Amino acid sequence: MSAEQAAPPRILHLHSTFASGGKERRAVRLMNAFGPKVHHAIVSGVPGQTSAAAEISRALKVAWPKDFPPLQGRPTPGRLKRIAEAMRGYDLVLTYNWGAMDAVMASTLFGEAFGLPPLIHHEDGFNEDEQRRLKPARNLYRRIALGRARGLVVPSETLEEIALTTWAQPIGRVRRIANGIDTEAFAKAPRADALPGLVKRPGEFWVGTLAGLRPVKNLSALVRAVAPLPEFCQLVIVGEGPEREAIRAEAERLGIEHRVHLVGHVQAPERFVALFDLFALSSHSEQFPISLVEAMAAGRPVAAYDVGDVAGMVATENRPLIVPPGDEDALSRAIGSLLYDTEARAALRRANRARAREEFDEKTMIAAYRRLYASAMGRPTLP
Repeated sequence: MSAEQAAPPRILHLHSTFASGGKERRAVRLMNAFGPKVHHAIVSGVPGQTSAAAEISRALKVAWPKDFPPLQGRPTPGRLKRIAEAMRGYDLVLTYNWGAMDAVMASTLFGEAFGLPPLIHHEDGFNEDEQRRLKPARNLYRRIALGRARGLVVPSETLEEIALTTWAQPIGRVRRIANGIDTEAFAKAPRADALPGLVKRPGEFWVGTLAGLRPVKNLSALVRAVAPLPEFCQLVIVGEGPEREAIRAEAERLGIEHRVHLVGHVQAPERFVALFDLFALSSHSEQFPISLVEAMAAGRPVAAYDVGDVAGMVATENRPLIVPPGDEDALSRAIGSLLYDTEARAALRRANRARAREEFDEKTMIAAYRRLYASAMGRPTLP
């Protein structure tokens, strides 16, 4: 083994944001799985949004470069050159979503001249401005920017098709790796007070969700779907974000603010997800939501809009509860159909838990990423 390969690999992560969302939590799980013999540096495109860092193992060596050029701004040659210069000295660069695409472009434009490390880009979905239609200008920019990327990783079949067709990426560059979790960790029975400031009482039916409170998650629609249901039906939303007051205002408008609980960001979802009697998603856009896999591993029935890979992720028995996007009445009926049917809930719990364990355990995901990253760095494996 060469001295270069014997040294700890240095990986630079360039995130659109490092708030605690699906892609960030996946990145943290991978970092923790690779262990302390891999060194990491993390940049958030939105300064200050770094709540996912709370789940990073203290055993890891992690740096937060203070002088890294902003990931957002006009893609002028001078700015892209500064980003490229800042990527020197690492063994691998990992970029995430549109918010880091300028770094991908910088690597393609200046990578050979500056001797930059290999770069792998990850796409997990789209922001509000592309939830209904991808922007042609961005599609063209992605095509050009990804020209030197060693790989483009996507978690869903929908994104894989977009990458191969709309973004015209060669099939050898695109890698679909399904999101995985520690499914066994979600099998434990939760405490009734596992969520801060909230206790589940006998007779309550909890409709729960985990999401960043952003417009694309469309959580006000979930409030409206729950509103006509009986008083014992409570809506529990775990997450933080700019839409918090809008969601609260919608609950007040409908007179159900006492049944809608905004508990904020809570770590370790394996400790509380099984408190939900049903997991719900009302997003305008999803691809392969990790929160859905977590709910399935905890044996939760799912009612959701048919977006991204959602219908294909849940167990076959659960698919009738996946309804057309935007149909709030259908979502409300799907939730309501399980309020009194304990046998149906039990059957869906068993089916979703079995599917999560068979298809979405994190061991398979971690092994795939380990092989991909090691290969990009020319190493036989990661330490």
